[in-house]
Amino acid sequence: MNGDHEMLKAGGLTLDRLCAHWRRHRPISLDPSCYQAINAAADCVAQVVAEERTVYGITTGFGSLARQTIAGDQVTELQSRLVLSHCTGVGTPLDDRVVRLILIMKINALARGHSGIRAEVIDRLILLLNEELYPVIPGKGSVGASGDLAPLAHLSAVLLGEGAIRHDGQIRPTAEVLAERELQPVELAAKEGLALLNGTQVSTALALHGLFQAWDIFSAAITAGALSVDAALGSDTPFDPRIQDLRGHRGQAQVAAWLRGLLDGSAIRQSHLDCDRVQDPYSLRCQPQVMGAVIDSFRTAAATLTIEANAVSDNPLVFPDTGEVLSGGNFHAEPVAFTADAIAIALSEIGSLSERRVALLVDAHMSTLPAFLVAEPGLNSGFMIAHVTAAALASENKILCHPASIDSLPTSANQEDHVSMAAHGARRLSDIAENVAHIVAIELMAAAQGVDLRRPLETSPKLAGAMAAIRARAAFLADDRLLAPDIEALAALVSSGWFATDLLEQPCLAAD
Repeated sequence: MNGDHEMLKAGGLTLDRLCAHWRRHRPISLDPSCYQAINAAADCVAQVVAEERTVYGITTGFGSLARQTIAGDQVTELQSRLVLSHCTGVGTPLDDRVVRLILIMKINALARGHSGIRAEVIDRLILLLNEELYPVIPGKGSVGASGDLAPLAHLSAVLLGEGAIRHDGQIRPTAEVLAERELQPVELAAKEGLALLNGTQVSTALALHGLFQAWDIFSAAITAGALSVDAALGSDTPFDPRIQDLRGHRGQAQVAAWLRGLLDGSAIRQSHLDCDRVQDPYSLRCQPQVMGAVIDSFRTAAATLTIEANAVSDNPLVFPDTGEVLSGGNFHAEPVAFTADAIAIALSEIGSLSERRVALLVDAHMSTLPAFLVAEPGLNSGFMIAHVTAAALASENKILCHPASIDSLPTSANQEDHVSMAAHGARRLSDIAENVAHIVAIELMAAAQGVDLRRPLETSPKLAGAMAAIRARAAFLADDRLLAPDIEALAALVSSGWFATDLLEQPCLAAD
């Protein structure tokens, strides 16, 4: 830390640090050791221009116009025109948390000293992050190859005094905000527009946004699953560590341990140790196997995204030690696209399993609780339609989980003839997360109802803490009432990170 600023060393972003920036604003300072490499790469680009060498994106046009040579006196104008022409994004602006991640990853990549961008441009990006001056970036318009061009253009336009900035929830023209703070627009030098626009930071930020949401939901779903075990008079025998050890999957063993810890000390469980039920339904019994596979998938995703968060993914790349500027394809976001598809599938499975437990709880034959978890069923419908909502959301997720990475459409007059579709593959994770958060909210409410219906028997001390949090937002259902406000209140709790922090005591997914 530098005072109240976190010190960023280029290439040093960890999953924990990314998650911390996602959760809240954290000012940064760039490690002074980074500036030597930054300046060397910028000097290398300046030398290319001085020597009038033909190098893609520096003294040529872009994409299919790469064969067009640009005169030396037009090199600077080329960069600003590039930024403005690429501001074609549409749709709802990206969440502030996503924009924070984009900014810190773009700063991190540029600071590695292979993009040829001047320190003063990076410093302006740092100022935007530190002052919470978030560029307004439309969510749609990237195909995830040649970088996230349109969304990064909207970010870059702010440097030129164009576009809009969101600060404290208010959207204002960039020119007004800069004038108010006595800041001048940046005049881009050779290659700088291209360095800013190329890169996978938007796709990666959206995928991390989805992953971090998924972790909060996963933590709540583990708690909901444990509550459902107690509510349905389920057994904790399937969570015995000896069973998990014989299979060998890390995630399975970890989930079983969490479930054992959450259920430890439950009087409800002790009351039916000698019952005649031989096995529970899979949605209770196989939680370690299903949710373990989910967390293992999340860990794999986290490892890939952490690598990508530290990657230099623009083009061409500058190698000051040899004076070379090499054109490649690090902007192709296929690793992010594959990862986003994997997160989507795993996240959807959380909702699928949770919906099945809600179905079990409202079924009097399966749960041995009153039908639809309410007194006087018939007069009361209880949780009947809450389960229908859970089923609708779980089914909708099946459509949202269609792999984005198997699609490609050529762009730029067939120069960019294979693209990743990573951006919308990652963006839809938030839609899946919203659905799953509501499914888990419905399960928490239903399981709490079931546990209360077992009184005077008590659940475990840890689950009693969860019950208190649930009941602070959704009262026991004695007779039919509006349930939508309760579902929304609990969905907000699910998405808040409270279960990860307070019950699992792991605020961020452990990637290693």
